[in-house]
Amino acid sequence: MNHHAAALPLPKYHQIYLVLREQLAEGRFAGGLPGEVALAGQFGVARITVRKALAQLAAEGLIDRAPGRGTVPRAAATKTSNTGANGAASRPRSRAQLTGLLENIVTMGLATKVKVLHCEVVRASAAVAEALHIDIGAPVQKAQRVRSTREGPLSLITTHVPAALAAGFGRRELAKKPILILLEEAGVRIGGASQTISACLADAHAARHLEVSVGSALLAVTRLIRDTRGRPVQWLHGLYRPDRYQYEMQLSRVGSIDAKVWVSKALTAQFH
Repeated sequence: MNHHAAALPLPKYHQIYLVLREQLAEGRFAGGLPGEVALAGQFGVARITVRKALAQLAAEGLIDRAPGRGTVPRAAATKTSNTGANGAASRPRSRAQLTGLLENIVTMGLATKVKVLHCEVVRASAAVAEALHIDIGAPVQKAQRVRSTREGPLSLITTHVPAALAAGFGRRELAKKPILILLEEAGVRIGGASQTISACLADAHAARHLEVSVGSALLAVTRLIRDTRGRPVQWLHGLYRPDRYQYEMQLSRVGSIDAKVWVSKALTAQFH
């Protein structure tokens, strides 16, 4: 990967476009967007920069620009709810709602398709070895896949599995079934997972496969899968388009009515 590309800043007009797109998705500007001069002042940019951002929103069908009427959201212009067929804001983001690893796998398998970019046995790097509790240089299966919905690419997933556990499946099998099902078919008893969710900027490799601009914001997920004995069996790094994926959890208050501690009632995520 070209790690230097991740540091490239987004063009100013694209940053404004992203902010306005998010605000449109939240249902703001029901009465119309501010004018170009007002937006230019708000963002501290030239009017031509704002015009370029609005042009991109219009090209995606999110706004209508009519003389004498100003700029209005497409939903408001067509007097429909925010579920129009053309607007990005109306596209339902993939949402994990089921608890349990296998239920989630099956749901995602039915709703998405996968393309295997590569699958090979490599020597474990220091980071992979530490995560999987194996020796540096030990053989691991490294696979990279792009998962897509009908809207297009959703995620770029890289997985590392100890080679002995992945001996029974490869590129062909990964194209047909989620990797956790393949592990269970190989005799691994999946016990649980821990994960972190952060954010990063798309480098050239991720941008190409997720069909976004270099420097676009992505959700970054790191997940470690363990078997019922607590042994690490898979280390996953996933990059998700935030406009097509969201992560949900249910929270419950613990303690008395003045308690300020909330715990997750049901953590849900897309395991694949």
